[in-house]
Amino acid sequence: MAELFMIGGATDVMLERLGEKFTIHRAQDMEDPQAWLAANGNGIEYVATSGHDGVKPEFMAAMPNLKAISCYGVGYDAIDTHAARARGVVVTHTPNVLNAEVGTTAVLLMLACYRELLRDDAYVRSGRWETEGNSALTRSADNQTVGILGLGRIGQAIADKLAPWGTKIVYHSRSQKDVDYTYYGDLVEMARDVDTLICITPGGPATNKIVNREVLDALGPQGTLINVSRGTVVDEEAMIAALQDGRLGWAGLDVFEAEPHVPEALRKLKNVVLLPHVGSATLETRAAMGALTVDNLLQHLEDGTVISPVPECADM
Repeated sequence: MAELFMIGGATDVMLERLGEKFTIHRAQDMEDPQAWLAANGNGIEYVATSGHDGVKPEFMAAMPNLKAISCYGVGYDAIDTHAARARGVVVTHTPNVLNAEVGTTAVLLMLACYRELLRDDAYVRSGRWETEGNSALTRSADNQTVGILGLGRIGQAIADKLAPWGTKIVYHSRSQKDVDYTYYGDLVEMARDVDTLICITPGGPATNKIVNREVLDALGPQGTLINVSRGTVVDEEAMIAALQDGRLGWAGLDVFEAEPHVPEALRKLKNVVLLPHVGSATLETRAAMGALTVDNLLQHLEDGTVISPVPECADM
């Protein structure tokens, strides 16, 4: 059987399916994965990993006969896809199957910020409703202008979910798209014109801290920032300062710069909603992601093709 190096976890269903065609070597069971690869990497033709774990450059270098990397997740910035392509290694990911779920998470965070969900939940639990009366009023999420940073498949899913609320959608991306929404070539200008900025752009060097102090200040004290992309997209230190100073109104975050570490200063703020990177974390969606991760590997083993290559490898 072909040999598969697995980085990170996998479900029992994934392991059972993969075990029928591959000899699986799990990095998490090794005391020193790099030393193991130094001794055995020549035999590895396939890798299964996640968008968070990726593949370290030294791992990839230790597998000279690698053919394909299957990534569990839509994001793949932790994999050097250009180096992989240069070696003839195809990289796949799991797009589309998680679009709706991540879109729902973005909307959930937006609603929680607008309607002060955590504040009012705590108000009821503390008994203050009974002793002090009704809580303070919140903001309506209807008829807002929402700017989407990165109008890809998930960005479109978010726009579709917001449409029934009378939302005006605008967007900023690397290039203008054939959609009916207003395009902004300047992110600062867009942030100045919107009520909420939703980040769903890929991570990596090109978008590192693209949401900086200037963007945050443009969004302003009545603005809401939602991030369901990568923590590196937002300048976390600048965001915390803006939230503390009142230069930014609210933030709903599913991702952080150094996960799972979340700065104490951010955890103490009352104008934020924090989730532990669970944008696609439902049983149904994760099962679909796992199935596609395995399907990509099995199809490549059978005929050398894959179902969902990353864009950099789409023509391989």
